[in-house]
Amino acid sequence: MNTKQMDYLIETAKTLNLSRASENLFISQPALSYQIKIIEEEMGFSVFERVGKSIRLTPAGSQFILSLNRIRKELQDAIEQAQNLGDRYQDNINIELFHRTALIYLPQAIQIFEENLPHIQVTPELLSITDSIAQLLKRELDVIILPKTEADKVSNIQQWPLYDSQIYLLCQQSDSLAKLDLVTEENLTGRTLLVNGGSSKTLRQVQQRVLSHVPIAHYNSPSHDYTLIQVASNKAICLSPGYLNDHSQTFAWIPFDCPEYFDMVLVTRKDETRTPIAQLVTILQELYSKSPLNL
Repeated sequence: MNTKQMDYLIETAKTLNLSRASENLFISQPALSYQIKIIEEEMGFSVFERVGKSIRLTPAGSQFILSLNRIRKELQDAIEQAQNLGDRYQDNINIELFHRTALIYLPQAIQIFEENLPHIQVTPELLSITDSIAQLLKRELDVIILPKTEADKVSNIQQWPLYDSQIYLLCQQSDSLAKLDLVTEENLTGRTLLVNGGSSKTLRQVQQRVLSHVPIAHYNSPSHDYTLIQVASNKAICLSPGYLNDHSQTFAWIPFDCPEYFDMVLVTRKDETRTPIAQLVTILQELYSKSPLNL
């Protein structure tokens, strides 16, 4: 099956209308029907079943289209990455940035790196912690940034110190708490605290200590983005690690009085020997060491 045939199946599954799909694909309806028939004969199962003048996906077809969409996207991504490399670059380094301070320092690092090594491209990826670890081990990523507590769970890696990320009280800029230089547990009395179900063990410890020490309401938040919406709606406040701060000034991030923090590290595979990756790591370490931001 070629890419054009993939597109025939995907578009037909999207519209479930041969006439509309053929228009969108810029081919005739008989030609589309013929192509689908050839594909189904080649694969040995029906993707679509005809019901009167309509079509619908078979159970096997539904599952196949889900996989085909993923394959098609991965193929397109691979083509685009190869096009980006082109004749200009001899190598590529894939780096993940799940934490938001990377939106500030990674572009600077890329600029410095490519000024020194213009023949090597640095490609950023936006992934969750779990996905980034999996892709590093599968050699689909070269460098990732993790809290050390997460990195310590992974074998066959090398850790490079980056920075310490503190815990902050996150609220609206207009909130009275935003005027403080340091927020204590007592300052949160009578407020509503968002507790993220996906929080790390370190952050959960801080949250639970606050809930046990001061009279404060709370409710659960499934994700950090959900939390941001609730804070923006003035429904609650939250405690958050500084590595999630995008420094856009949308919210106030006030240092919270607690001993806990997140030790952030850069991670590469243990058997990684490419000198340019070590150079990129050094550039990032220098940028973070000189950072004037509250991290």
